[in-house]
Amino acid sequence: MKMFKWITLNNWPIRYKLIMHFLLISILPAICLGILIGLATDRIIEKQVNEHTSQLIGTVNKSLEAYAGNLQNITYFTSFNPQVKRFLIGETAIQASEAYDMRIFLKGFTTLYPEVAGILVVNAKGDYVSNEMYARTSRSLTEESWYKEAVDEKGIFSIVGHPSGRNVTTHVDYKDEDIVSVVRAILDPETQAVQGVILIDLKLRVIAETVQDVNLGKSGYLMVLDNKGESIYTPQHPLVGKFQRNWIDENPSGTFSKKIDGRNMQFIYRKSSFTNWTTVGVFSTQESVREVREIRLYLVSFVFVVCLLGIAASYYLSYTISLPIWQLTSFMRRAEDGNLSIRFKDKRTDEVGMLGRSFNTMLMQITKLIGLVEKEQKQKREAELRSLQAQIKPHFLYNTLDTIQWLARKSGAHEVTEVVESLSRLFRIGLSKGNEVISLMEEFEHVKSYLIIQKTRYKEKLNYTIAIEPSLHQFYVLKLILQPIVENAIYHGIKERRGPGIIDIQARHENERVVIIIRDNGAGMSEEKLAQLRRILEAAASKSNPIQSEVEQEKAMDNKQELSYHIASPQSGGGYGLTNVQERIVISFGEVYGVSIDSIRGEGTTVTITHPVLKREVPM
Repeated sequence: MKMFKWITLNNWPIRYKLIMHFLLISILPAICLGILIGLATDRIIEKQVNEHTSQLIGTVNKSLEAYAGNLQNITYFTSFNPQVKRFLIGETAIQASEAYDMRIFLKGFTTLYPEVAGILVVNAKGDYVSNEMYARTSRSLTEESWYKEAVDEKGIFSIVGHPSGRNVTTHVDYKDEDIVSVVRAILDPETQAVQGVILIDLKLRVIAETVQDVNLGKSGYLMVLDNKGESIYTPQHPLVGKFQRNWIDENPSGTFSKKIDGRNMQFIYRKSSFTNWTTVGVFSTQESVREVREIRLYLVSFVFVVCLLGIAASYYLSYTISLPIWQLTSFMRRAEDGNLSIRFKDKRTDEVGMLGRSFNTMLMQITKLIGLVEKEQKQKREAELRSLQAQIKPHFLYNTLDTIQWLARKSGAHEVTEVVESLSRLFRIGLSKGNEVISLMEEFEHVKSYLIIQKTRYKEKLNYTIAIEPSLHQFYVLKLILQPIVENAIYHGIKERRGPGIIDIQARHENERVVIIIRDNGAGMSEEKLAQLRRILEAAASKSNPIQSEVEQEKAMDNKQELSYHIASPQSGGGYGLTNVQERIVISFGEVYGVSIDSIRGEGTTVTITHPVLKREVPM
């Protein structure tokens, strides 16, 4: 529990708070920025690597398509040769000289295109002619799978792939994995009958040279697959033992990842629409390229430098800010010990300087208040002594009133009984055992008792209504704040009116305040006298402010005395009752509360009392 309390931020010294805030402002954004840049860089580099690899694959595909296009052109050139045409028709046996000429013709292609391992022309009868290739056995070449595949394609150039178990070999005796075979059937232009097939072997070396020139990182490579998923070219030490055809979907290009032998591998592929071969780039995702490592090194260095500068700046700034605050705190401790003569003497103009000057002003005001309190305490002790001396008088008065009430009730004088009972209740609540705060209901009971007594005197000329919200029943107010105002309403309003009058008293709860409105339809007052009476109330509020300067208080008192001399006459509307209530409320609760007045001559006067909400009796 103690440890939790220690780490609570509110319990830290302001210097540590400032250091923490400065570190958060300087270091945390730098770290977050570094992380974001690192993540963004990884994604950008990864995207660039994928795009670069895809471009390399596209370049390799174009080279392979160029080789395949050359082979396709060779098939066309060969089929256009007149001697080859006669050979394919096969109506008559070819002469030895013609066969020699055709071999020389075919040899010219292998000379012009070194990547061609051999060319073989077979007619529909199974006869063939070639410069480098010959049949292993006497079995007809028309029964070969590559021949049938060419026939099925009906004159369309087709890539067979690596030959396997065919009845054809070459003088060089290439292995099956060293060559790639292509075929095309020669059709009769009129009947579309197959006249023969041209078979060309392409050396795998040219494909390997094209693909081997591409490096993907340290151990990445390119591999070429045919349309069946069989390998056309794979390096000697591949990262993937067997490439599965189902890893590639029907899209002509794409990328995917696989975990193979515990290593995360990235695959990027693109299919050639001409050769139907798929070139696949394979590399490990764990191999960081050099640029990524350099960027990460720069980021780490940047964050490290920012952290060092942030820590140094945080300590310096926190020291410069917290030092004057610490000095001011030490002055406050000395003031707490009773040394009110201490003063903050720094000439700075920032917030700390303003706080120090406010501290000096506060000490001066405290000194003045201490003097006022001492004076008030002396006056209070004198008043208590006078109160003790007169304490016996209220009890004698209560007992006398009770005796009169008993005699009146015994004699049947009910009206006298009601008046005496109201007077007794009026005195009891007014004294209220010396308490300055009573419940709102008691205050209304007090003013009601007063109205009952006045009603007995004025009969039908005086009428009244009292309304109080139920939610206010449990609240407390200063005592004797309604009776003086109601008295003014009777003597200076209702009494001066011709005919019966009414006093309406309402209390309601507004914005955490108790608002009491005393409204009469009496004689009212002129605007000039209303303005003078308002100035009296303002002067009373100013007098009640103990922090106000002595000059301002003397000026306010002079204004109050001058105005009271003109207004407090019986014909003017009365000011002492209002002033008394105003002073008591402002002294107790501040200038935001108090008394306000409105009046119209011939229509009446409205007095509004604003009182704070007190939910329990408070000592005054």
